[in-house]
Amino acid sequence: MGDATHEIPERTPIHLIVNGVSRTLDLLPWTTLLDALRDHLALTGTKKGCDHGQCGACTVLVDGRRVNSCLTLAIMKDGAEITTIEGLAKDGALHPLQQAFIDHDAFQCGYCTPGQICSAAGLLAEGHSRDADEIRELMSGNLCRCGAYPNIVAAIEQAMGRS
Repeated sequence: MGDATHEIPERTPIHLIVNGVSRTLDLLPWTTLLDALRDHLALTGTKKGCDHGQCGACTVLVDGRRVNSCLTLAIMKDGAEITTIEGLAKDGALHPLQQAFIDHDAFQCGYCTPGQICSAAGLLAEGHSRDADEIRELMSGNLCRCGAYPNIVAAIEQAMGRS
C-alpha cells in the first residue's frame, strides 16, 4: 500500500446578506446554511429538527423564497439574501405573521414556530393560496408535533387579511 495523505479541504469565503446585513464567512464546503446561521452567526431562531428536510423547522427565506436550510449548502447561496425569523420584524414592529401567531396562539412548545412563520411569509409572497385548504396544502412541509395546525392556519389567514 502506498503512502496515503488526507488533505483537509480549505475553507471558502461565502458572502451572504443576512437579515439586511452583509456578512462574509469562511466555511468548509459541506457546511449547511442552517449550520452557518446557527453556529457561525449565532442566529439560533432557525431550528434544527429532523436534519433531513422533512419537518420544516429550519425554513428560512432565500431571495424571498422558502428553503429548508438543513438541505442547502451555504456555498450554494453565495451572494444570496437570507431572511431568518430574527429578520422579519422591522423597526421594533412585529411582522404581521408574528403578530397573527400571537393573536391566534398558533404555537404550543414553539419549536417549529420560526420555520412555520418563515414558510408562511414565503407562502404569502408566492400568492398561490386562496383558502384554508390551499394554506394547509402549501404549508404541508412544516410539521407541528404539538398540533397547533388550526391556529396556524387561522394566523396565516389573518395575515392574508381574511380573519
